[in-house]
Amino acid sequence: MRLPLTDLQIKAIKAPEKGQVTYFDSRLPCFGLRISQGGRKTWVVVYRYNVRKRWLTLGTYPTLSLADAREGARLRLADVQHGVDPAAEKRQKRLAETFGELAAEYLERHAKPRKRTWKEDDRIIKRDLLPVWRHRKAAEISRRDVARLLDGIAERGAAIMANRTLALVSRIFTFGVSREIVEQNPAYRMPKPGVERQRERCLAEAEIATVWQVLDREPSHIGAIFRLALLTAARRGEVCGLRWPELDLDLDAGCWIVPAERSKNGLEHRIPLTPEAVAVLKRIRENQRDSTFVFRGGKRGQPIANLQKPMLRIKAASGVDFRFHDIRRTVATSLASLGVPRLVVSKLLNHVDDSVTAIYERHRYDKEKRAALLRWERRLMQIVERAPVAESGAAVLRSA
Repeated sequence: MRLPLTDLQIKAIKAPEKGQVTYFDSRLPCFGLRISQGGRKTWVVVYRYNVRKRWLTLGTYPTLSLADAREGARLRLADVQHGVDPAAEKRQKRLAETFGELAAEYLERHAKPRKRTWKEDDRIIKRDLLPVWRHRKAAEISRRDVARLLDGIAERGAAIMANRTLALVSRIFTFGVSREIVEQNPAYRMPKPGVERQRERCLAEAEIATVWQVLDREPSHIGAIFRLALLTAARRGEVCGLRWPELDLDLDAGCWIVPAERSKNGLEHRIPLTPEAVAVLKRIRENQRDSTFVFRGGKRGQPIANLQKPMLRIKAASGVDFRFHDIRRTVATSLASLGVPRLVVSKLLNHVDDSVTAIYERHRYDKEKRAALLRWERRLMQIVERAPVAESGAAVLRSA
């Protein structure tokens, strides 16, 4: 319906009994007033952009007057004539209005669909970014703002976490630039605040023996997690999330197949199980009814996730200061010292090989990996059996 819109006309228009009705201005085509069933009056502009018909709301009457709404409509229609889509502009500004909204968009559209570690991104965002920037306009965050944030994290003694935060901030803004939500990345090529050194910690043989003995004092499932790590060189997440359907517990040719969706590099990983590893798993199965997870967590239907308290107990009882990932590095180093070829060690660790040869090679190396782990198991059992039995782990280390 088309009318010469005036204030008197607008006040006289009654709300429809159902739905909504739009009255277009006879003075300015494509500009109108939409009236809903409840009496709400909204200014709209209707135009075509790339053939598609679009509706843009300008505001409500009488908060936005007829004269101001008409002038706003003229400006928006002029933008269309110059190749600008005002509705798209409005939508982008709304999405990027604050850093909190940009971070939420990053998590939903990038991190969750593409990253297995998106929960870590979410944790950093909630702990370090949102308290400072939640209501800041994303486009107004500067390099100085980023530097100030990172300095605060580093000053609390978390320089490496400051590096992780810098990387995340850069990813968020890079995502924003790619979606044309923001125009630039204020963290681009910003130097890391913390100096990172590659960790080289490997457990000595006496330390391995001590930790193995101390595991007898732990609940059976905790001891099994650490022993499986020592017997297979698997990652913490792979061991903790282990599922019974992934296992073939044949004493002669046992195998653990880590599915692609659970491996770090997204590739299926076959880990041969030695007799000792099979025995560890069978002992767990005898005392458990869960048909899915080998190491069931506190939440129903979830595997164990947090090893912080067991790790503290084991370190205190053994006198050995180590991290879980040090076990994997220790096994790899021990395999090399036993003469296992580097390629076999790499396959056992499921490292990615980006070489051209790797693209065509599909050999699983199951036989070579099994032989390597059997050699390591024999050596590990010798280390454990030769170590003196002591009241405490520290005593074992002193006698070694």
